[in-house]
Amino acid sequence: MPKSIDSSNGSQPIYRQVSIILAHEIRKAYTPGDLLPSETKLARRFNINRHTLRRAVDELINSGVVNRVRGKGTFVITPVIDYDIKKTTRFTENLESQGRRAHSQVIRKIALSAPKGVAKMLGLKEKEPVALIETLRQADNSPFCLVSHFLPYNKFFQVLKKYETGSLHRFIRKEYHLHLQRTLSLITAVLPKQNDAELLRTGINSPLLRVKSLNVDTVTGMPVEYAIARFRGDAAQLSVEP
Repeated sequence: MPKSIDSSNGSQPIYRQVSIILAHEIRKAYTPGDLLPSETKLARRFNINRHTLRRAVDELINSGVVNRVRGKGTFVITPVIDYDIKKTTRFTENLESQGRRAHSQVIRKIALSAPKGVAKMLGLKEKEPVALIETLRQADNSPFCLVSHFLPYNKFFQVLKKYETGSLHRFIRKEYHLHLQRTLSLITAVLPKQNDAELLRTGINSPLLRVKSLNVDTVTGMPVEYAIARFRGDAAQLSVEP
């Protein structure tokens, strides 16, 4: 990766060279929300005029790398991740197939009485016990989504004791020899609750994409998991398999 400008005949336009250098530096040393040096400082660093520097930054904006905020500066933004909602594709596999690092952190694991809506989806009576596991999913070390997983407690109580991290569906497949298939996906734009906003490191007025899903055993059709996922609206582009 070049670190200096090549002004010889036949080289790329200077603004594009600067854009490439900055994009490389952002990938290596910046995280979403970081502020770039001012355009004046960057122009001085590359020994170019501000008009040329601005064209370079415009290239980064058009590529979805940064965002210019009037009066505040230019900020690195969260890259939008294409997330496929298919019958069997799961979070970990989804991101790993794109060459991204996926990580799942357990926020809490509890048993509770099933709320009416959860009980209906899982084929339980209202207030029957369910296991609730809440996980924070990260993509390349950045918060991506929060998921509330509900499972019938009487059948899957061991999940509360044994599951620690990674793909929950992979754990269920290994521990219970069940293969799950998604049969329902309801997608709604919502505003985050305070706790969700803090965990996802997003603003209280920044929309989330909420996905309610039902996963059943592929052999018997038995409901196994009802999940409510909240994706950062600025980080996810959801694609639903027909």
